[in-house]
Amino acid sequence: MSLHIGITPQNLKKSATILATILSNEMTLYVKTRKFHWNISGNSFMELHKLFEDQYRILEANIDEVAERISQLGEKTIGTMKEFIENSTLKESPKEYASQKHMLEELLDNHEQMATELRGFIPAFENENHDIGSADFVTGLLQEHEKMAWVLRRYQV
Repeated sequence: MSLHIGITPQNLKKSATILATILSNEMTLYVKTRKFHWNISGNSFMELHKLFEDQYRILEANIDEVAERISQLGEKTIGTMKEFIENSTLKESPKEYASQKHMLEELLDNHEQMATELRGFIPAFENENHDIGSADFVTGLLQEHEKMAWVLRRYQV
């Protein structure tokens, strides 16, 4: 059934394509945060173990919301690791096990990259695709990533 929500089918598809990139980034960051949660060690083990768990739970909720937003726009949602890797702008570090310091730095860098990219997508949703709903939705994601980055940044000395 076609949508009649004031957005052309072409613009719905463009919005869904952007959201697929966002979904892929959220998934990549989720997996990375879980990996760090599982492999953290050192003086602040329990504190960081819990912090990473809190953050991956937020990312897990984001993933579901982004996937549902794509569906709301009438498109199918990608769902394989291959598709996520192909569509993600964030990079993984397979077979690397970072120190606490590098875990924090890498997650901070990724959240800042997410915030920057999300900020750049908002005008495309608003001005090009006339999709104010997705612009508002992505603004909420932007705020989540800014907050997670802020928390991680507080560990930088």
